[in-house]
Amino acid sequence: MWRLLRRCSVAAMSSGGEAQLLSLDFEVFGKVQGVFFRKHTQKEAKRLGLSGWVKNTRQGSVQGRLQGADAQVRTMQAWLRDTGSPKSKIERAEFRNQKQIQSREYSDFQVIG
Repeated sequence: MWRLLRRCSVAAMSSGGEAQLLSLDFEVFGKVQGVFFRKHTQKEAKRLGLSGWVKNTRQGSVQGRLQGADAQVRTMQAWLRDTGSPKSKIERAEFRNQKQIQSREYSDFQVIG
C-alpha cells in the first residue's frame, strides 16, 4: 500500500504535481522600511513555500517577486496588502506582471539589496 501511495505522489510531482504556478511582481507603499518588513516577508513567503525575492527601493517602498502555487501566492498577496511586519503601516500594495509559469526561476525566497 505504501509503495502504491508513494508511486502515485511521485507520478503526480513529475507530471507537474505542484498546482498551477504563478509569478507576479509586487510593490508595497507606506511605512515599510526600517520595520523589518523584508525579513517578515521572507519568513512568510518561506512558510507558504514560495520562492522569489524582496528588496527596498530608493523611493521608500518595498518591491519583490513571488512564485509558487496559485493559492499560496494569493495568500501572500493578502498578507502584503493587509498584514506586513508588526510595526509597518501599509498604505497600499500593487501587483503586476502576473503570469502562469511552467517552473520556478528561484529555488528559495531571498532578501536582496
